[in-house]
Amino acid sequence: MDVKRIALLVGALVVALISAVTARNLFSGASAPLASAVPQSVPTGPEVLVATRTLPVGTIIGPESFRFQPWPKDLIQDAYYLRGNQDPQKLAGTVVRYAVTAGQPLTQGALVAPGDRGFLAAALGPGMRAVTVPVSAQSGVAGFVFPGDRVDLVLTQDVTGGGDGPPLKVSETVIRNLRVLATDQRTTKEDAEGKTDVKTFSTVTLEATPKIAEKIAVAQTIGQLSLSLRSIADNTAELERAIAAGEVKVPEGTDPKAEKSMLLEVAARPSDTGTTYTVGADVSRFQRSTVPTKAPAGSGPGPVAEVSGPAVRVVRGDAVTMVPLKGK
Repeated sequence: MDVKRIALLVGALVVALISAVTARNLFSGASAPLASAVPQSVPTGPEVLVATRTLPVGTIIGPESFRFQPWPKDLIQDAYYLRGNQDPQKLAGTVVRYAVTAGQPLTQGALVAPGDRGFLAAALGPGMRAVTVPVSAQSGVAGFVFPGDRVDLVLTQDVTGGGDGPPLKVSETVIRNLRVLATDQRTTKEDAEGKTDVKTFSTVTLEATPKIAEKIAVAQTIGQLSLSLRSIADNTAELERAIAAGEVKVPEGTDPKAEKSMLLEVAARPSDTGTTYTVGADVSRFQRSTVPTKAPAGSGPGPVAEVSGPAVRVVRGDAVTMVPLKGK
């Protein structure tokens, strides 16, 4: 190949390389000032209380339900909770009256505090009812039942039947896993100083489904109702029992969060199935185990005909006869 042509080819390559490097430097140099010129959006303004998650109606507010976040000053409303104006600790235990989405500021009208008008209605879950039953110090666990606890309802009664003898004494767990809404007129367990206040009460208000509320109303006319306090760990055991018994159908291939929410909702609902009972004979050998009933017609000794004068009473099995004595 000619030396002149080789020199021209090498020169063209060098010029192309220099042009590429120059263009790269120009483009990178132009983009750098652009990036530095973009202003950083730093939130400014007062801090308002916002929801950290979606809060449906009836949610009981806890410390993890809200946080303070800077908010544009021009968008501040009088109903917002501002840092420094309200104590967020006092909001613990309030109930959501209107649904609040995650990141939305909490308003004073969206929350209702214990003792305020409409608190009990807001605390009820969707489709649930509030029913009140009378209790005593003995049947009310000596005052150690507080709003928010879960209890079982035990019915004690005497079944007389239609026969002779003492009635059958029986107690039966008729409803399980009921949430306590209030004791007397108290919807919290703390006193004015924030300490747990243990005191006896004469009535307790429970959360129930409409059908279970009807059953509780009838149970009050049958016998005496007592409260049986449930352990916190019983909800998990109850859910496992319901799944094993086929009462709860766990969907397959769904969102894990939605599945967990569904299971927690099922575990929190009261139940009137799988009840247990105890009769008097299970406690004392001197008590009955069945309802007293009448003897069948025709069984046992029948009426004995009266005989005038001296007679002998003759018993043959269940048959009783009077044989008159003749002669002197």
